[in-house]
Amino acid sequence: MYAVIETGGKQYRVQEGDVITIEKLNVAAGDDITFDRVLLLNDGTSVQVGAPILEEAKVFGSVVENGKGEKVIIFKYKAKKDYRKKQGHRQPYTMVKIESLSADGKPAPKKAKPVAEAVEADKPAEEKKPVAKKAAEKKPTAKKADGEEKAKKPAAKKAAKADA
Repeated sequence: MYAVIETGGKQYRVQEGDVITIEKLNVAAGDDITFDRVLLLNDGTSVQVGAPILEEAKVFGSVVENGKGEKVIIFKYKAKKDYRKKQGHRQPYTMVKIESLSADGKPAPKKAKPVAEAVEADKPAEEKKPVAKKAAEKKPTAKKADGEEKAKKPAAKKAAKADA
């Protein structure tokens, strides 16, 4: 099942579970969002095409994050006029996860938490006992008497290359 939606002046092909990056919307991260401009809906058996939109169909999603895209450098230059202008731009975006598609405009029921996650959330946190660290045994080092230290030899000089 997939749909084609329109938002921000662009069209996107979406299906359940997709994460899409669209033009910035005025919503906070974690909020639910509904796209009502559905241009096409394919449920696997039939294809509904709007003229230009399907009135009943909706796409439901949740906002993952708001952010800025990669920096684009705009550089203007005019030869022989001593004119240079450098400017940067980062396009703001909203990242949306598609939760469900609906032909009749009713949202699909939200999925319940996985059982393992729900059970862990109910348990009180167990106290952790601090683990005593074992003292690392030091290796016996051979001590040298001051007079026995060897004098370090200077590095041998390399012969200069002869220019041929």
